[in-house]
Parts: sequence; C-alpha cells; structure tokens
Amino acid sequence: MSKRPDLPYWRSLFRLRTALPSDHGSWVFLLSPLLIGLFASGRLTAASSLLIIGLLAAFLLRQPVSIAVKVYSGRRSHAELPAARFWILVYSIISLSAFTGLLLWGNTYLLYLAIPGLVVFAWHLWLVSRRQERRKPGVEILGSGVLALSAPAAYWVGRGALEPTGWLLFGLAWMQSAASIVYAYLRLEQRELKSLPALPRRLQMARRALLYTSFNLLVTIGLATFKQVPVFLFIPYAIQWIESIYGALRPAIGVKPTRIGLRQLAVSTLFTICFILIWSAN
Repeated sequence: MSKRPDLPYWRSLFRLRTALPSDHGSWVFLLSPLLIGLFASGRLTAASSLLIIGLLAAFLLRQPVSIAVKVYSGRRSHAELPAARFWILVYSIISLSAFTGLLLWGNTYLLYLAIPGLVVFAWHLWLVSRRQERRKPGVEILGSGVLALSAPAAYWVGRGALEPTGWLLFGLAWMQSAASIVYAYLRLEQRELKSLPALPRRLQMARRALLYTSFNLLVTIGLATFKQVPVFLFIPYAIQWIESIYGALRPAIGVKPTRIGLRQLAVSTLFTICFILIWSAN
C-alpha cells in the first residue's frame, strides 16, 4: 500500500508557525539577558552550553503549548493539534535533558529561578484560554522579567558559583526590557493618531516611556557613582533614553508595526552590544 497519503501529515508536523514563536520580538527579551550573563561571566563552559540549549528549548515550548491550549479552548482547529503535540514533545525532551545535566553538575539553584517562570507561564496559558493574552503590558513586563533571569543563570553557571553580581545583572537586564515594552506600546498607540498633536499632548502620551527610560539612566549613573557598575554603563541606557525622546517628539503616525518592531530590535541589539563591550572592558 502506498504511503503517499501519510506525507501531508508528516509535513504538517513541521509548520513554522507551530514550532517558532509568532511574536518575533520576544526573542530579544531572552537573548539579550542571556548574552549579557554569558559575557559577564567571562567564560563559556560545557554547563553554559547546556544552559543555552535548555533555555532555548524552554522558550520555544511556549508556542506549541499555547496552540494546544487554543485548540482545546475552541480557538483553533483540531488539525493543528498533532503538530503542537510533536513540538511539545521535542522541546520538552531537549529542555529536560539539558536541565537534568545541569542539576547533576550541581546547579540546583536553577530550580528556584524556574519557579517564577512556571507561575507566569501558567498565567499566560490561562489568559490564552480566555482570549485575553493580547495587549497586556503588565503581563509582558512580568514575562520579560522571567526571561531576564537568564542573565544571572548564565553568569552563575559560567562562574561556577552564586555571586551577588548575578542579581545586579538581572535588575539591569529587566530594566531595559521593561522600558522597551512600554516604549513599544507607545509607538503602537501613536499609529492611531490622525495628525501630529501639539507638543504637550505628545509628551503626555509618552510620559510613561520617558519615565521608564529616565529612571534606568539615573539608576545606572547612580550605580556607577558608587562603583557598583562600570563607569560608562550608562551609555546603552542613554541610547534607549534618546530613542524614547525621539519617539515622543516624532509620533509613529501610520507607521507599520513591522517597521516599529525592526527599529525596536535595532535599538535593543545596539543596547546589548554596548552593554557587553563596556562591562567586558571593566
């Protein structure tokens, strides 16, 4: 009997929309803290490689699990369930294998870092089941905080010891991610404007984004003053601050979301590169 009818089924398992996150901008919220932690540790060990693999698999797991929840809650067709189950199995095996290896190497503290991740993930899935997961800046900021935990995880695994600097890196990474999310929502809100508002109105719309980026800049300057971080670490935060001022004065009226996302990606990439170079030069 010919197996040709089975081909479409197997091909359906490899749908990119099931295997990869649909919100491509979320990648930077994982990779930026992860790279910062890796470079700040000053070394790449076998355990660091396992951590990278485990974190990437755990991050990718969110997409097929979310699709499965949508299927069971009636939002998606049951035809998408086999692919979702397939990728849940693949990513689960990879992440569990990697983290089991890390635990056997004595990195048991990673279990404590996983707790907030599981809580926020469960909350996200509950929102997905109720069709309430979109346009939730508070949830996204909390989610970025969970992803920012990859900075101390990478730092500690690389150093082979729990050091306070790991928590400092976590705070610095989350500050940037939170400000980036708030600024992105500002730009999306500006898209709906029909004409250029007066300056007071533009500043009023941008007040939250300006508050976040100004706070970040002042905190890093203060930390540098007390010699807690490299003296020039304020520079990447100044880049984000300048971008928020630009966005406040030049609203994204009618700009496509893709263009907004690409600019955000460029700013975040520049931030990460500057952060790593300045920290490594210290």
